[in-house]
Amino acid sequence: MNIFTAALLLILGFVLLIKGADFFVDGASSVAKKLRVPSIIIGFTIVAMGTSLPECAVSVTASLANNNALAISNVVGSNIFNLMVVCGCASLFAPLAISKSTLKKEFPFSVLCALLLLLFGYTGASLSRMEGIVFLVIFAAYILWMIYSALKSRQENEEEIESLPTWKCILFIVGGAIAIKYGGDFVVDGASFIATKMGLSQNLIGLTIVALGTSLPELVTSVVAARKDEVDMALGNAIGSNIFNILLVLGVAGAISPVAFIMENMIDIILLMIMCIIVWIMAWTKQSINKKEGLFMILIYVVYLVYICMR
Repeated sequence: MNIFTAALLLILGFVLLIKGADFFVDGASSVAKKLRVPSIIIGFTIVAMGTSLPECAVSVTASLANNNALAISNVVGSNIFNLMVVCGCASLFAPLAISKSTLKKEFPFSVLCALLLLLFGYTGASLSRMEGIVFLVIFAAYILWMIYSALKSRQENEEEIESLPTWKCILFIVGGAIAIKYGGDFVVDGASFIATKMGLSQNLIGLTIVALGTSLPELVTSVVAARKDEVDMALGNAIGSNIFNILLVLGVAGAISPVAFIMENMIDIILLMIMCIIVWIMAWTKQSINKKEGLFMILIYVVYLVYICMR
């Protein structure tokens, strides 16, 4: 393989990831609507899981190939992008109203997930198989909590919502999942080859090119949701994806084979937590994120991008 072939493979992988996630989300969201589940729950679960499939595909493929340096940096880079750029861009189209329930539960839970990842990395310099399993157990508990919330909300929401036919939902979900699987393979192969040839570290590639590519579904989904005034889904997608990325993506990757940490990973996780707290404080003051705050979040990400390219 040469650089040109690797670049084409990378582009094809991103296209498959984005379109696959797009179809998956359309199908899964329609299933959820048929069940009369409100937007915020759809965002935290179905949409978040669908848009997190690219990260899952990339990190699990990397773990199977013993290319674990890409797994941690991809997830942390994607989470920072989701929080600062996805939420920031979505707020440019409509203020992101945030309920007290989200500020008291899901938002701090996402910070706790990042803190737990930091502790695992600090104590053992790796995410072991047992720690990966711990993440998966917490993830299962989180899903049960979301199902309980959905069932509780469904009792209060008997309104019929227009959705896709059942056969099309299944086609979109299955077809999207297949595209995401192969897209993940292509992205890892192409990015790893380019990183090696250009002398760049796997960590830098994971934090920039791969993190950006695998976070595009979150960005597109949240911006479209915000433009349609579905701000609950936009925010739920970003926060839910961050929770899924750490608990499910790294949980599965760690359970397959231990995932090594490097010092740069620890610094990036600390920065992720600081950014989470900054956004949390901004959201808490007015229970929303407005356009100015969104621009400030995007600016912070640009500064972070310059920092990781220079270090």
